[in-house]
Amino acid sequence: MRNAKLVGAIGVPLLVTALVSGQTVRSAGGVDGAAIQGTLDLFRADLGVLNPNQPGSFGSGRREINWDGVPDTFSAPNSFPANFFNVNSPRGTVFSTPGTSLMLNADSSNPTATPNDFGNINPVYQEQFAPFSGQRMFTAIDSNVTDVHFFVPGSTDAAVVRGFGVVFSDVDLADSTRVQFFDAGDNEIFNQLVLPGGTAEGFSFLGASFATSVVARVRITSGNGTLGAAISEDPAGLLDLVVMDDFVYGEPVLIPGPGVVALCGVAGVLTIRRRRR
Repeated sequence: MRNAKLVGAIGVPLLVTALVSGQTVRSAGGVDGAAIQGTLDLFRADLGVLNPNQPGSFGSGRREINWDGVPDTFSAPNSFPANFFNVNSPRGTVFSTPGTSLMLNADSSNPTATPNDFGNINPVYQEQFAPFSGQRMFTAIDSNVTDVHFFVPGSTDAAVVRGFGVVFSDVDLADSTRVQFFDAGDNEIFNQLVLPGGTAEGFSFLGASFATSVVARVRITSGNGTLGAAISEDPAGLLDLVVMDDFVYGEPVLIPGPGVVALCGVAGVLTIRRRRR
């Protein structure tokens, strides 16, 4: 591990694979939002000022996603469009999963009276998951893996970011939830487990940042199982179902130089050509 500064909110050893120098890790877990708020705010400060949701790159600062501005038509029981935060609300992210789709939970005012907190999938989830901010949360369907790909906001130009962080709801096990970073050559440059929240409806946060923009893709493994109508956590505590809330990440900037980036999307394969400079 090279020049990695690790900051944990509770006294649990933080195991991290850091392959790029100048790295800062922010990690926290606890029974309520207050337990992770300070660590999240430090991570925001690491990345810089919050930029508006506009096309193009501001070159520095950060972007955020909290899901609550997404309309009901793109929330449960409907699937969530993988490119919503690059097309509808340009923030430079496109998601993919080995599963069948992506989903946001319904809010309390949705017109179809769909149960919130993913209760449309299984009613027991309403007592298990709680949102950190607003009402909406995010999950992959039929998989516990989500990939986040970065673009110059509003474009098909592949981009890199300086860091990425995510809030999780209901991490119970110390070895179930993981965040990995990959560079533009698809080499792993960061790999760390997420601290547990300590209780049902608890929260966890993990974020890492670098001195320069080097992160082209993030893989999030949320728990060790998938949501389903007949799937609930077992009394033995071996199954850990986890969903996500806020995403915080560095401003996407163009990857320099020519090349082709092939991305596996939800509905197929996206081939994105980088701009020649």
